[in-house]
Amino acid sequence: MSVPKEHMLPMLDASLAPTKSRISILDVLYTVVLLAGASYAYANYSSFMGYYGSGTLWGAAIGLAFLGWLWPATRVLVTVVAVFALLTLFQYNLYAPDGAVGRDKLHAIQEGHFFLKFFLSSPAATMWMVTLFAMAMPTYFFGLWQRSEFTLKVGSALVWSGIAMGFIGFFARWRESYLINFDYGHIPVSNLYEVFIVFSVFTSILYLYYERRYKTRALGGFVMTVVTAALGFLMWYQFYQNASAIEPLVPALKSWWMKIHVPANFIGYGSFAISAMVGVAYLIKEKMGGDAPGDRLPPLSVMDDIMYKSIALGFAFFTIATILGALWAAEAWGGYWSWDPKETWALIVWLNYAAWLHLRLSKGWRGTAMAWWSVAGLLVTTFAFLGVNMFLSGLHSYGKL
Repeated sequence: MSVPKEHMLPMLDASLAPTKSRISILDVLYTVVLLAGASYAYANYSSFMGYYGSGTLWGAAIGLAFLGWLWPATRVLVTVVAVFALLTLFQYNLYAPDGAVGRDKLHAIQEGHFFLKFFLSSPAATMWMVTLFAMAMPTYFFGLWQRSEFTLKVGSALVWSGIAMGFIGFFARWRESYLINFDYGHIPVSNLYEVFIVFSVFTSILYLYYERRYKTRALGGFVMTVVTAALGFLMWYQFYQNASAIEPLVPALKSWWMKIHVPANFIGYGSFAISAMVGVAYLIKEKMGGDAPGDRLPPLSVMDDIMYKSIALGFAFFTIATILGALWAAEAWGGYWSWDPKETWALIVWLNYAAWLHLRLSKGWRGTAMAWWSVAGLLVTTFAFLGVNMFLSGLHSYGKL
């Protein structure tokens, strides 16, 4: 169950090695463009942002610049999303220059203009995201089966494209909420439909980081399986309850806390999902003979390390999200903790992964038991995320089925 210290040190050194050591001219130009964009937005819209909104704007610009330095591929993603999101805003401002137009008028604008109808509106962009992610899963598995690096690269390209469409749809839906009714306007992280999109995008981009970090695409099919399952539920939920309709926020959700609590939560959920699916791959490989020659999956030690890093990252963000949620609860309901079913299950999730990390770090547990635990952890997390809304009630029942 444990790894000798002489093997642990090289692994640790490799995991801490920087991915990029120099700042290039492209890094500088990219940062300048981001800061120029943030400056323009601040100069024209700071009166609508407030203290927290302005801090988010500058934090996002600096954070994206730093991310672009560490991971150059994200510069392309941010550029594509920015161009098409701005094109979407331009289209809406062109056809709805007076601001809020109502639900029916917005729908007529979307149906009457080619790019909005088929690509740039939130319904269209979301369907593209679903399609691209769904195509990525079998592409990855086929590439793994055929040992085709080209096919695996196609799978990665599909995931990158799906992420871009997810973000474009996200920003389009944000604008559309204001066009329906200015009082409806909100960041789209307020109900099950919206957060399933956030979960799918965050899980996918986190996976791509590990794909690049460990230089293997062999795990793409496993991770995209859970993303495809989530999007399958999203499609069912959309048609079952017309869940894609933009509705006004309930009073408790009209808070700046929602903008940071929910994304932090879903970075945690996405990381836990990745660890579970890598755990599945680990168990399959072990069943097939472990690191025997000819196996298509990464070495067991690599998958074990990905599980650990995913859970560590997820646990950090889930802890931050829980603290933010407590602060939000104090503001909205007058108390930091109320043992609401959602809060109780969030604590169960936190304790589950705290125990996993404790045994990993203090006792050196690794291997099969931890892989099974990682898979089981996804079931616990899924119930906390979705099952509570389906079967229980409480203060957090905003997305109840």
